[in-house]
Amino acid sequence: MPIMLACAGLASRADFRHMEGTGTAASRLLSVLSVFTGQRPALTLTEIATTTALPLSTAHRLVGELVTWGALERGSDGRYRIGLRLWELGSLAPRGLPLREAALPYLEDLYEATHENVQLSVLDGDEVVFVERLSGRQAVKTRTRVGGRLSSIATAGGRVLLANAPAEVLDKVLTEPVVPYTPETITDPAILRKLLIDIKRQGVAVDQNQVTNGAIAIGAPIRNRYAEVVAAVSVVAKAEPGAARLLTPLVTTTASAVSRTLGYKGKRRRS
Repeated sequence: MPIMLACAGLASRADFRHMEGTGTAASRLLSVLSVFTGQRPALTLTEIATTTALPLSTAHRLVGELVTWGALERGSDGRYRIGLRLWELGSLAPRGLPLREAALPYLEDLYEATHENVQLSVLDGDEVVFVERLSGRQAVKTRTRVGGRLSSIATAGGRVLLANAPAEVLDKVLTEPVVPYTPETITDPAILRKLLIDIKRQGVAVDQNQVTNGAIAIGAPIRNRYAEVVAAVSVVAKAEPGAARLLTPLVTTTASAVSRTLGYKGKRRRS
């Protein structure tokens, strides 16, 4: 999980060319690490060089340095994978392992009460990153995975996080085109802005058929001791009659429990 939080997301070839143009060693090393994703966790040296648009000799040197340091590991098949050294560093991220450890007991309780997809997510730019996910065999299939990313504007957890994000973050997201996951994904900025205002006021997001057809998702905010929204807990289930009424109090109760564990004691008055 921490590995994916450190390296999730594949930059474009244009981004990689820009990195090489800067000529900095750090940017080139980061470009190599950035090619590893959940869809491509193992790559050959040639694939790394091609994706980063780096000369093969340069890629070979950088990969060698990363292997020596422990950021990459070379398997018996000759392919490279993310190394344990990055996992060690990623575990220090305050929104990574500590958050997951605080939330996991309550997420497990929520799963036992629902046997649906239970998710813990954080906001990273205009995307939501899933820090934890619990799911049963009978639960509705989703696009989410631990360390994976989805558009924040289309997911219940992401909408909760955006609704409580700084105005400049929200404005930036709403000025960018929304790529629909389903025919029912809301893409109109005006509708989305009103929706987010309602979510912030109500303290819960409920959406249906936004990322997965036939699925309903409920999300609620998790706050830290300073009353800041630092994460969201959500449940994704089959869109059946009464699902929202049944699941919403379970999700909000879980979010409140995790918030208390993080030191949240209620709304703070601004001086």
